[in-house]
Amino acid sequence: MNDNLAIEARGLTKRFADLLAVDSLNLDVPKGRIYGFLGPNGSGKSTSIRMLCGLLTPSSGNAIVLGTKIPGDTSELKPQIGYMTQRFSLFGDLSVLENLQFMAQIYSFPKAQRAPRIDELLERYKLVEQRKQLAGTMSGGQRQRLALACAVLHRPALLLLDEPTSAVDPQSRRDFWANLFRLADAGTTILVSTHYMDEAERCHRIAILDHGAKVADGTPQQLREQTGMHVIEVQAEEPYAAQKAIAKLPEVASVTQLGIRLRVLIPEAIEDPLARVAAALAADKVSAEPVLSTPSLEDVFVAATLPGRDKAA
Repeated sequence: MNDNLAIEARGLTKRFADLLAVDSLNLDVPKGRIYGFLGPNGSGKSTSIRMLCGLLTPSSGNAIVLGTKIPGDTSELKPQIGYMTQRFSLFGDLSVLENLQFMAQIYSFPKAQRAPRIDELLERYKLVEQRKQLAGTMSGGQRQRLALACAVLHRPALLLLDEPTSAVDPQSRRDFWANLFRLADAGTTILVSTHYMDEAERCHRIAILDHGAKVADGTPQQLREQTGMHVIEVQAEEPYAAQKAIAKLPEVASVTQLGIRLRVLIPEAIEDPLARVAAALAADKVSAEPVLSTPSLEDVFVAATLPGRDKAA
């Protein structure tokens, strides 16, 4: 295994009866970086994470996580991992302090270090005033910060986050990501699954999953440069009429409406894409202004998950 990698997976596959949940996943996750799994529900993100932390046994393939082989004996791996699910999984009838104390016991954190470590986490995650509050009565953002504090209490080398911001407000999400960057800067490797484009933009590297397969992998900038598509933005007073006109073109891979704007994807092999779109609009007498645009990460996602697109290596 490459010493610079926290996770190295090859051909990782998981079947549940006739369902192929994860299909031959190859993965290289560098140490001390935030690596994102981007994909819709059912794309295999959660199943992949559960295999990588030893909760699920792969049907085939293998991985090395922090030097531990999977499948194999993961007893030495689990103390090195922090795991946070999309659902609040702590104890609602215990206080913030009691949850942290309980997790310290679960992880066999040294007794002499427990109190100062818990005080440090309460301060860092802005939970000092809530220390005696029952976890079940906290707001979504507060519960999220408590869950993260519990996940990192034992100072794990690898933090696995399964859609951790799916139930919080935008400000809480921004604060959460600020905490993740601080952890990564301190050397923690973070694997986070999400279906939010703005969160994926924050990752150092992203794998896009679709129907269990990895269909793209790279930094956000690399992925934008490798869409394989011309991107045309169309602003129209009647966007639905413009969409109907453009969709008639057989070379159009996708046309998506965003308010009064349309994002049109046409394969790079097609010449004069702007003229083709303009001609289609004129033919239907639709008043609109098409211009070439640079790809967004959402354009990348749409292009990567189009039917018939090849899987990434």
